[in-house]
Amino acid sequence: MQEFLAKEFWNNTMQEYAIALALLVGLIIIFAIFQKFVLYRLEKLAKKTKTDLDDAVIEVFRTIKPPLYGFIVFYIAVGTLSFPDIVQKVIGAILIIWMIIIVTKAAQIFINKFFQKKIEEEEGRGTKSALGAIKIIAKVIIWVLGLLLLLSNLGINITSLVAGLGIGGVAVALALQNILGDLFSSFAIHFDKPFIPGDFVVVGDKQGTVEKIGIKSTRIRALQGEEIVISNQELTSAQIHNFKKMKERKIVFSIGTTYETPTKKLKIIPYMITKIFNDISDARLDRVHFKEFEDSSLNFEIAYYVEAPEYAKYLDIQQEINFKIREGFENESIEMAYPTQTLYVKK
Repeated sequence: MQEFLAKEFWNNTMQEYAIALALLVGLIIIFAIFQKFVLYRLEKLAKKTKTDLDDAVIEVFRTIKPPLYGFIVFYIAVGTLSFPDIVQKVIGAILIIWMIIIVTKAAQIFINKFFQKKIEEEEGRGTKSALGAIKIIAKVIIWVLGLLLLLSNLGINITSLVAGLGIGGVAVALALQNILGDLFSSFAIHFDKPFIPGDFVVVGDKQGTVEKIGIKSTRIRALQGEEIVISNQELTSAQIHNFKKMKERKIVFSIGTTYETPTKKLKIIPYMITKIFNDISDARLDRVHFKEFEDSSLNFEIAYYVEAPEYAKYLDIQQEINFKIREGFENESIEMAYPTQTLYVKK
């Protein structure tokens, strides 16, 4: 037996091989027990927490299969033996490739968990699409970094490759400047939410209801019925009036009476207007004043708030106010003014 153990094979005795094999088996068992223990503790901890981070860590640990830590142990066992340097280098290179792939996949798992939670929290379809696009971009970046790290560890000079990727990226960015501008503007709209589908907005001389927020453009349905397509880059650089965000709407308008109206009748008008607003729901009178002497009328300015953002609601209230003012003037025999000119002829 001692003679058998003393025999050499590839510069190592059989005894050394036996020790390496025992080390290999022992470490595999230890790694397996350690993995099961860690998974058990993490799963127990995950039940007590609401965060998804521990779920991602558990999923990463589950991706570590016996072949992986078996190969790590094999690399350790081979290190105790005397083999040519080329063998050590090949085994080391394989281990590096394997580990980089595992780390890259682990990073992907964390990215998936993070964006999955964000997508579930969002209700807008456009926002979910934007988050999905960012997730894909993040995965591509992770794999590119993993590839560069792999090449670097294999002894390949990646300086020129990185420089080439940088120059290529700048060239692509310049060529797709407008498209990328709209794309990032789309992300800004989805996350900042200056408006959402269903909002009534005014952008410059265009106005309408937002129907869809796309990757490159936003579609608005105008009051006349036509569809207006505006690039996202234009929207993020323009001043936007979002009427859906209004909690209340302020309206200022004027009415005029003729110069022949007695002062007694003029003093009745503010009380008449106040009484009209007391009987109208969702409208709050701010002020009513005899404001000015115009060329052909005595003008009263009225300001009030509509306690609702809808434009149709404002029109309904304004219509009701107009009818009641007209009715009140008729009851008090107050004549409304209209553009007139009085011509005096001297004999």
